[in-house]
Amino acid sequence: MQATLHYFSERLRAASSNAAPVRFRGGGSKDFYGQSLQGEVFDTRAYRGILSYEPSELVMTVRAGTPMVEVQAALAEHGQCLPFEPTLFGAATVGGMVASGLAGPARASVGTVRDFVLGVRMLNGLGQDLTFGGQVMKNVAGYDVSRLMASSLGQLGLITEVSLKVLPVAPGEATLACDGVTQAQALALLNQWGGQPLPLNASAWVHDDSVQPAQDSLFVRLRGAVAAVESAVLTLSAQVQALGAMTTRMDGRAAAADWRASGEHTLPFFTQPPSPETCLWRLSVPQTAPALNLQVLGVPGHPYIEWHGAQRWVWAPASQASALRDWAHSVGGHAVLFRTSAMHGEADKAVGVFSPLDAVQQRIQDQLKKQFDPAGILNPGRI
Repeated sequence: MQATLHYFSERLRAASSNAAPVRFRGGGSKDFYGQSLQGEVFDTRAYRGILSYEPSELVMTVRAGTPMVEVQAALAEHGQCLPFEPTLFGAATVGGMVASGLAGPARASVGTVRDFVLGVRMLNGLGQDLTFGGQVMKNVAGYDVSRLMASSLGQLGLITEVSLKVLPVAPGEATLACDGVTQAQALALLNQWGGQPLPLNASAWVHDDSVQPAQDSLFVRLRGAVAAVESAVLTLSAQVQALGAMTTRMDGRAAAADWRASGEHTLPFFTQPPSPETCLWRLSVPQTAPALNLQVLGVPGHPYIEWHGAQRWVWAPASQASALRDWAHSVGGHAVLFRTSAMHGEADKAVGVFSPLDAVQQRIQDQLKKQFDPAGILNPGRI
């Protein structure tokens, strides 16, 4: 493996000298995400394997080209997991998981990818081998560059090794399906519950047009100590039923499949866009943001809401970028064009995938990029 790392370093040195752009690629599961891809493909999968894993210490160090399925299988053998539920979208690698920074349904309750990164080893744009952070949870030495790599989309360097904090699987879990809860009611309940000592782990609100009459449903997952979960089931059920809605405790296996489908975007909401010209937008807003009336913005349909109100998915054409971004900005958030439409594809990205940064944020980002990648060869234009 040392020979592979040396090859990676030499290849980056040559690319930097020749000003030849490269784009890092593991399993290719996130190729759709971000602006258009540029540069020669730099495959990272040859550098793989779990370097160390001590379950009692709750820390795993792994090479970035390792498939995520191998990491999750090793953790499962010891009753442990990555609690933020990394979004894979296929044959994802550890490096891609960190670089994309995408997390699943539990993210609002347990934290995001960067919160579980303890340290990284990486190659910068000059091919230099750098190490940041460490392999312990209390590490305060130097700048927190290791977590800066989360969501960087490979623009700061090639992640080669990552140390991750892991946690035991919660002993208790239950999912409540609450039918007949409107979007406004769901947000009010989630904000109320968020201020109480409840083991609230994940939530999702959806408007289902496939049944007649159409139905609004709120799904809530509770995780923690068994006694706490059972008590919360009774409390939440009573409060939902007081609104005239109906609650059902879902079968554990069925609920697990649904939450996985939510994170991996295999639910009907994600696989059945309303028309071929609509794009999938992700609106990241405060949990207390008001209900989103898409018709007011000139967009048909209803949002799919996760993260206790903080993540709202919307199908809308790229031409509605300004309306969506203005609304998100008005409540203190931002909007990302997550997937392009089937009709227009890459042309949709002309409106910009990510919301523009202000002048100060842009200057900081540009300076960081210059420090790590002086020649500007790493995943150019991806962000």
